[in-house]
Amino acid sequence: MTNVLHRPDQPVSVFAPVSVGNVSVGFDSLGLAVTPIDGQLLGDIVRVKSSADQQNHLYCSGNYQHSLPEKQEENIVWQCLLSFNQKLLTKKIEVQTVHITLEKNTPICSGTGSSACSVVAGLMALNEFYHNPLKQQELLLLMGELEAQISGSLHYDNVAPCYLGGLQLMLDDHYEICQSVPTFDDCYWVISYPDIVVSTKSAREILPDSYGRQTMIQASRLLAGFIGASYRQDKSQAFSVLQDVIAEPYRVSLLKNYAETKQALLESGSLAVGISGSGPTAFAVCDNIDDAKKARQIFDSIYQKSEHGFTSICKADKMGARRI
Repeated sequence: MTNVLHRPDQPVSVFAPVSVGNVSVGFDSLGLAVTPIDGQLLGDIVRVKSSADQQNHLYCSGNYQHSLPEKQEENIVWQCLLSFNQKLLTKKIEVQTVHITLEKNTPICSGTGSSACSVVAGLMALNEFYHNPLKQQELLLLMGELEAQISGSLHYDNVAPCYLGGLQLMLDDHYEICQSVPTFDDCYWVISYPDIVVSTKSAREILPDSYGRQTMIQASRLLAGFIGASYRQDKSQAFSVLQDVIAEPYRVSLLKNYAETKQALLESGSLAVGISGSGPTAFAVCDNIDDAKKARQIFDSIYQKSEHGFTSICKADKMGARRI
């Protein structure tokens, strides 16, 4: 086996941001990484360092550590370690024993890419620890595989923006996994998590097995219109077509007060309102800070019914996962 260029006195810490999956028009095809404007690191942090006792260890902390499995073998970051080590062996790289800490600050089953945050932070931290033996595309493929273990299906709409940053459009895996799409940098994305559980699995099961031709034509037109307007930086068109005709009509029944909240947000000046991923987190898009603050107040007064929920005014996170 080859020697690893690694100094055990240099631990690695990686932060992975939350993301808005689907972005209304792009079911399993579009995702946007976001970050609060107040500087808060909303997402997960994984720290990797050499183990002192020649054994692998995983410790958990953070605001949502209580939601994680009690057994480390059932934790997705532990699964990341096992999968990453297998990749190292195929490359004839010596495997080290490590001490991993997962700081879980993303609520589970929230629609903000919680599992993606852990997977991306975990795999990127391990890759950085070993001085990047896996290239970007290879690492992204592995992230998708691990994310699929949690969600039940292979899709990159949270993993890709969380890892790469910005707005990402999913493409064919055999050509290119995703492509970056221009964002509207003056827009605010207000996200609100009401602290109710909506699992990705149940949110998928509520969707029909098939859709009518007209629905698919409309969905294609909306996605194409949004992508085209994003490249032209036509804000008016982009957010006028940001409508979900695939998932929201069915998932709205899972989200108490969502319909009422959406109407109030649109009437107060929000450019668009939608469900983030499979929910329950919802988002509103505003093009000025005053409307964003109004949106936060509406979310807090109508949509938020738990002291453990939160509403954050965000902007697009262009950096994606990064060492801290």
